[in-house]
Amino acid sequence: MSLRVIAGTARGRKLKIVPGDTTRPIMDRVKEALFSILGRFVIDAEVLDLFAGTGSVGIEALSRGARHCIFQDLERRAIDTINANVDMCGFTAKATVRRADAFATLKGTPTPFDLIYIAPPQYKAMWLTALKAIDDAPTWVKPDGVVILQIDPTERQDVALKHFTAYDERVYGSTLLWFFEHTPTDDEQDPEQEADV
Repeated sequence: MSLRVIAGTARGRKLKIVPGDTTRPIMDRVKEALFSILGRFVIDAEVLDLFAGTGSVGIEALSRGARHCIFQDLERRAIDTINANVDMCGFTAKATVRRADAFATLKGTPTPFDLIYIAPPQYKAMWLTALKAIDDAPTWVKPDGVVILQIDPTERQDVALKHFTAYDERVYGSTLLWFFEHTPTDDEQDPEQEADV
């Protein structure tokens, strides 16, 4: 399997893959579809690539104009791979690479991001724990920001959230991309209401 940067300033760069089977890199065709959906949203975005693995998603975001990306993973081999890939693509100044537990981080003081990408190990319901942790502290996501899950379609289950609403989902073979945004307030749902006050 090979990974590459699809578009932007680092287009065509081949990325290293984490040794072993502890990560599940996003396929290039799925990554291309993801960023086609995001479009210009990624420009100047602050990104958190959680369970970052190879760093492929965050690097693609930086290549397409994101302002900064925090790459986080607990696996040492993943951190080494991310550092190598970030350096190879020339994004060291725009990247922060952290070896840390995602759930411990999400229990801390929130830092608002435009985009949080969650792609944890499969079949352990870790995506659900992470999503609920963000829902418990919704200021992790800026008002117009998004949370995107990358999971196997068989892992999908309905989830009740207080502050976020799913607004899109796409299946590409064995990958499901699931998009969440802040639940609109009553005023946002009925823009004429404020004008009538």
